[in-house]
Amino acid sequence: MTDVAFDRAVADGAPIQPASRPNLDKGFNPLTMILFFGILAAGLLYVAYSIYSDVDATGTRVTSYLPYMLLFVALLIALGFEFVNGFHDTANAVATVIYTHSLPAEAAVMWSGLFNFLGVLTSTGAVAFGIVSLLPVELILQVGSSAGFAMVFALLIAAILWNLGTWYFGLPASSSHTLIGSIIGVGVANALMRGRDGTSGVDWGKATEIGYALLLSPLVGFVCAAVLLLLLKMIVRNPALYAAPDGHKPPPLWIRGLLIATCTGVSFAHGSNDGQKGMGLIMLILIGTVPTAYALNRALPDSQVAQFQKVSEAASKVVAAKGAGHSIIGDPRPAVTQYITSHHISEGTYPSLAVLVKDVGDQVAKYGSLNKVPAEVVGNTRNDMYLTSEAIRFLMKDKENDLNKDEVATLNAYKGGLDSATKFIPTWVKVAVAIALGLGTMIGWKRIVVTVGEKIGKTHLTYAQGASAELVAAATIGAADMFGLPVSTTHVLSSGVAGAMAANGSGLQFATLRNMLMAWVLTLPVAILLSGTLYVIFSRLF
Repeated sequence: MTDVAFDRAVADGAPIQPASRPNLDKGFNPLTMILFFGILAAGLLYVAYSIYSDVDATGTRVTSYLPYMLLFVALLIALGFEFVNGFHDTANAVATVIYTHSLPAEAAVMWSGLFNFLGVLTSTGAVAFGIVSLLPVELILQVGSSAGFAMVFALLIAAILWNLGTWYFGLPASSSHTLIGSIIGVGVANALMRGRDGTSGVDWGKATEIGYALLLSPLVGFVCAAVLLLLLKMIVRNPALYAAPDGHKPPPLWIRGLLIATCTGVSFAHGSNDGQKGMGLIMLILIGTVPTAYALNRALPDSQVAQFQKVSEAASKVVAAKGAGHSIIGDPRPAVTQYITSHHISEGTYPSLAVLVKDVGDQVAKYGSLNKVPAEVVGNTRNDMYLTSEAIRFLMKDKENDLNKDEVATLNAYKGGLDSATKFIPTWVKVAVAIALGLGTMIGWKRIVVTVGEKIGKTHLTYAQGASAELVAAATIGAADMFGLPVSTTHVLSSGVAGAMAANGSGLQFATLRNMLMAWVLTLPVAILLSGTLYVIFSRLF
């Protein structure tokens, strides 16, 4: 049936074949599987070569292969999380194009995988370090210790277990939600093991900020998709847009192009946002196992290092002035760490921070370039920079900071220099995560595709409903990426489908919505309990 004939048939009320369920059981041909495993092998070789090159460039002499064995295991788990994230969340991008027969299932998942890959490569890294900032600062500073490895293994394995469980039952649960819960679980368990109140183990301000994003994004998806569909009905009068597919036939070309475009947007946005969650954790793993190569951004140009020295002097004067009249004896780091943990300014906060700022400036001035910092001190320099940056971040939020606008600007400029030196992502890490996420989209997608495509509404998904849900999802995830906030692709799109169904009067399958709500409610407590328990176990084993 041609586009014109299709439109005329819908407008005239002519009988059209009922929409048919897409073919989801067609397997990949052998050539596709060869390509899949070929890319996987090439990716692993690229990762190994990149690590070897980076370590060799520092001139470090390898005396033990144990750290590299731990690194290999940790990287496999981290990339495994991204792989599971890929096939767990693929359904959110491809369900609409599959159920509207815009693309065959196998073509849709490969197309989605490609744009997930590109989304990861072009990501900013803001979300990656937003996730890392939730972790207890003492564990980040000791990431190379047994406690650091216990932290990374616990939160990644807990997230993978919950993702696999919800995938098995076909529930569109959130990978972002799961990872945040896992991080909170590690933080609470770490605080309790150290004899502190469990609530002191997490940056609750940042957790609340992320929690709002995760809580509100499904509501945004539902409401905005419903409103967009109603607006489309007012503006675009073509009945073909609001019809279910005609049997197995693809939709008219212009509708097909719109649906493929929205699928592309969601895939790209998903890669850009979700791909970053593994990047920050991989950087922690690299810093803990091979600090000589990854603790500091050795690629930072000397001109930027010189600029850092200027803003460092200005920041040192600001902090020293605030701490005037007080002095400290000994190591300033415990007092600064205590402030980050308690979020309470004491009489020792400013003088201790002033000493630490001066120490960082002296270290950078001594070597003149981050590339020249000796291997034996690079970890300490990085920790001092990270500790100072976090202290300034909390000072900016603290209502007791007594800082004027110019002083805030000076400290923010200084913090930017610190972050440039410590919060960076090598290209090969982006490529590795992109491959893991992209290949993951090609495996295991069917269970959740069926839930999104068949079990949310009581009628078959129409073209306009699919496009509305996808457009809202892409826009929401893209906006969250700009602000460095992790949101759930799963929640945004599945709630968008529900909103479009409700606005169209198509009816909702409340049993499915109840199960999705249960998964949404249970994700945080289960992930917290799983990761906290695993952290305690791993802390005893390592």
